[in-house]
Amino acid sequence: MEMLQTVFSYSFAARALIVGVLVSLCAALLGVSLVLKRYSMLGDGLSHVAFGSAAIALALGVAPLKISIPVVIIAAFLMLRTGGKIKGDAATAIVSSSALAIGVIVATMTTGMNTDISNYMFGSILAMSREDVFITSAAASVIIIIYIVFYNKIFASTFDEGFALATGVHVELYNSLLAVLTAVVVVIGMRMMGALLISSVMIFPALSAMRVCRHYKGVIMMSALISVAAFIVGMLLSFLYDMPAGASVVVVNLVIFLIFSAIGKKNA
Repeated sequence: MEMLQTVFSYSFAARALIVGVLVSLCAALLGVSLVLKRYSMLGDGLSHVAFGSAAIALALGVAPLKISIPVVIIAAFLMLRTGGKIKGDAATAIVSSSALAIGVIVATMTTGMNTDISNYMFGSILAMSREDVFITSAAASVIIIIYIVFYNKIFASTFDEGFALATGVHVELYNSLLAVLTAVVVVIGMRMMGALLISSVMIFPALSAMRVCRHYKGVIMMSALISVAAFIVGMLLSFLYDMPAGASVVVVNLVIFLIFSAIGKKNA
């Protein structure tokens, strides 16, 4: 506790804590549905699109969030709705790899692979401004409220789309809502974790929780707890050992997943 108080007494660390906890909660809540619906690669694909759009925004001298949020939302719809011969993971691979390639080319030919580009690729939560914190906190709060309000509908469309349709749930609408919320989380979390790592924060806590919990609500609560705890521990490790914050959080999530997997096998 003493170490926590010392670390988070700094204003930049306090901002990082606020943003990190909110984004971790959002990622954990949405991650459970993504895993159960086999949309796990959606977050990874959207993170590449987010990087590409951020690179273009920086090249144009525009705030990345203003371009990234609408572009990533459109990409989410494309990945879910692409029909014909290109579906599912193939559509995700095409959109994500193309966006990443465009982002790298734009960055190289304009501003170069500078600190700003590196921060969006690998994350730099401690470099977040007050404006970044305000925007991220507001967006994360809205996502959490929307998730709570539509919890029952999301639950129904996650577990059994056929039954949900039969009971009058507009499944396509809630799949689209899930895609939009995921897109926003990816964009606001990109600054914290980096485009290459943000999807892991959505998937690891959900997978870990599923190893020890058997009910949906229990998985949701455990996933949220794991996500927040992993973020705080990861942040402390990054302070103590001068490691990248995003990578530290992912490694902590990996360790938790391995521990929970062992516990799950023991109790099976």
